[in-house]
Amino acid sequence: MANKFIIQKAHWNSDQVQLINVRTQVFVEEQQVPRDIEIDGKDAECSHVKALNLDGEVIGTARLLPTNYIGRMCVLKAYRHLGIGAEMLSYFINYARQNHIPSLRLNAQISAIAFYQKYGFICDSEVFIEADIEHIHMTLSLAD
Repeated sequence: MANKFIIQKAHWNSDQVQLINVRTQVFVEEQQVPRDIEIDGKDAECSHVKALNLDGEVIGTARLLPTNYIGRMCVLKAYRHLGIGAEMLSYFINYARQNHIPSLRLNAQISAIAFYQKYGFICDSEVFIEADIEHIHMTLSLAD
């Protein structure tokens, strides 16, 4: 069965309204993250990826900071469990390999640890609270 979504590079200057809309729905409305924490002023310096449904609507997004941190990964509720998060994560892993980035890091919500472990990420911190949600730092080594 063919995917019912498309993963592609996003461009902050032209896509920011749609990306912020998805992030607001997931983080601010669903998870009650304060908007001033969610919109942190770092997006213009990041690489972004977006997931589109077959109607061309943005249904997921993630970003990669210049410090090689993956963040703000989210998918709209109606489109979860379809492999969209996996494809966005794979996009950044492939990007890192192509650009000889030695490792990727992220702060995973506790509920997402197993997801990231499937891709080789390893927990390397104690649990901490960020935006009133339990997280743990994880790293994926890409060095040969």
